[in-house]
Amino acid sequence: MTAQAPISAGWSWPGDDVRQFGHRTADVIADYLSNLPRRAVFQPYPAEHARALATEPIPTRGAPLDAVLKDFVERVAPYPFGNGHPRFYAWVNSPPHPLGVFAEALAAAMNPSVAGGNHAAVHIEHQVVRWFAELAGLGDECMGLLTSGGSMATLTALTVARHRAAERADIDVRADGLQGHARRFLLYLGTEGHGSARKAAELLGIGSANIRIIASDDRHRMRPEALRDQIVRDRANGDIPVAVMASAGTVNTGAVDPLDAIADVCAEHRVWLHVDGSYGAPAVLLLDEHRATKTALARVDSLAMDPHKWLYAPVDAGLVLIRDRHLARDAFSLVPPYLRTDDDPDGVSGPVWFSEYGFDQTRPFRALKVWLLLKHLGTTGYRDLIAHDIATADRLASGVRAAPDLQLLANGLSVVCFRCRPVDWAGDDQALDELNREVLSAIQLGGRAFLAGTTVNGVFALRACVVNPGSSAADADAVLAETRATLSRLAGRPNPDDTSAV
Repeated sequence: MTAQAPISAGWSWPGDDVRQFGHRTADVIADYLSNLPRRAVFQPYPAEHARALATEPIPTRGAPLDAVLKDFVERVAPYPFGNGHPRFYAWVNSPPHPLGVFAEALAAAMNPSVAGGNHAAVHIEHQVVRWFAELAGLGDECMGLLTSGGSMATLTALTVARHRAAERADIDVRADGLQGHARRFLLYLGTEGHGSARKAAELLGIGSANIRIIASDDRHRMRPEALRDQIVRDRANGDIPVAVMASAGTVNTGAVDPLDAIADVCAEHRVWLHVDGSYGAPAVLLLDEHRATKTALARVDSLAMDPHKWLYAPVDAGLVLIRDRHLARDAFSLVPPYLRTDDDPDGVSGPVWFSEYGFDQTRPFRALKVWLLLKHLGTTGYRDLIAHDIATADRLASGVRAAPDLQLLANGLSVVCFRCRPVDWAGDDQALDELNREVLSAIQLGGRAFLAGTTVNGVFALRACVVNPGSSAADADAVLAETRATLSRLAGRPNPDDTSAV
């Protein structure tokens, strides 16, 4: 870093000092983002750096700003998670849109607590919630809020579902909890359902043993008829169905449950329907080929989605939408009903506080980055970016189908699950699973591509998820070639593709 004029060491920085350090920081950000494609996709944090961090004492005297920024450049920036690289296909971690990066700085400069009140951040979040509620067709009585992610969104929604189920059973769950009640509270989840449902069940006192796993069809989608049969049996036993958690794009295979048929079952038996759209909801809401599923979303009781996944906002930015705002408020508010104020447009209080609709009292200004990105890209811009990701994943899936030593296991939305299977393989499934684990580890540590591992249909699989508009068809081809070259090396066979070097 070149020498710069010193910046004030005190608490208050003059405007020129803020600009000067801001320019330096912007240069670091620009270098980081622009150089990502030329770096290794991933490399483990060096052991010597980790040891230094583990033993470095808390500073007693402050360091100059240049030294602090230099430390970031040398010990932090070169070792990212990897999700900004165009060949990072693991998990569902998109890179941030550059506008989102700067939106974080703008929000931090204001640094409001968005529990409530009559200030800009509150009204921005209300607008963001309203936009998504309208997009999902959830009606004027829908309420929502930004959360840390899909797990907290699911916990928030299922808390309201538990409140409604207990109320119908004449149980004051807020005062008494679930203790002393002989009837079991139950949750219903598909085989591909996210682990956040189990966490929520445990935190809500329902217990993971009271989650009913509903069988899937050959496309990894929940079977509505199996759900109906299970609810009927449970009701006959005197148990209390709390909620069904269906998926609008599972993180494992990209499966989209038949939401309309599931909504029929839930309506028939008066069971809360929560949809986990943390990953897939943007595609369902924006792409024409998912119009039927979008229509079904208008029937759900609650919806979770993560703008920090497929809307490219920086972490963290989750969102929960709940159809019945009054029920949501009853489940969380600690303000007695006779003291509640529903709106104060000209005073200090402002709209009903977000802290009456969720667990958190201190809430960051998450909505700003989502708001700015929506205003900049619009739904049309987002539609194009998401369609690009799906097209890139489809190219990868087509390459897997065409390769004689690869086997496609699942392909939904922008997820591709496959495994390596050498031609004339004579070993058993266990040995093949182990070979695929070795291939995965070699790819992840090789620095030229990055995939995740998972299980599909009982076998170990390599999993790719494309949520990066900067990833090209050439990147998909390179990931495929790297996989096949790694397989050939580990299996001791000739390289099936002499052009596979990447």
